[in-house]
Amino acid sequence: MGSEQLCTVQSGGKTSRGKALLETSEVLFRGDFRLTIPLASLQSVVAENGELRLTWPDGSAIFELGDSAARWAEKILHPKSTIEKLGIKPDLRVSMLAIRDADFVRDLRASAKAFSNTKLLQDSDLIFTGASEASDLGEVSGVVPALAKSGALWIVYPKGKPEIKELQVIEAGRAAGLVDVKVVKFSETHAALKFVWPKDKR
Repeated sequence: MGSEQLCTVQSGGKTSRGKALLETSEVLFRGDFRLTIPLASLQSVVAENGELRLTWPDGSAIFELGDSAARWAEKILHPKSTIEKLGIKPDLRVSMLAIRDADFVRDLRASAKAFSNTKLLQDSDLIFTGASEASDLGEVSGVVPALAKSGALWIVYPKGKPEIKELQVIEAGRAAGLVDVKVVKFSETHAALKFVWPKDKR
């Protein structure tokens, strides 16, 4: 989700000004005290009068977010699907390599205008390629020529594994001439980093 805002938070009898962050799986607050609230643990989410009120088994908090309160509540209560987060739309050409996820393949086939997971489609709007370890990143440069100038490359890799680190994924995309723009949760075990062409090459 990636939303953040400076605000005042009340929780556990304390009040502090600080930074609130709405991430894919949790709400964070960093001020005079800290909060890490897993979205899965939330029992109540209410936006009212510019306040976002959250309740979970171990406590509660009031985030004074103003106009953003209702928007944050909507994102928490109705999170985007993986397909939506990855920008997949019906009119796109999509290629996928080295990703073994039957559900994702099924969703791509149903969503894309053209889809292939056996070869690269020329002028692909989206290309998804998997990397299980750092050595797999050597394939990235060979994928890029099939990417449309307005397209995006997603590199999907395991989270928290010593065999491959986010910085290595970023460096591989940049070495192929692309720029990294965001990272999203692909699954419980994997993340996906998005790369696009620099503005002067589109």
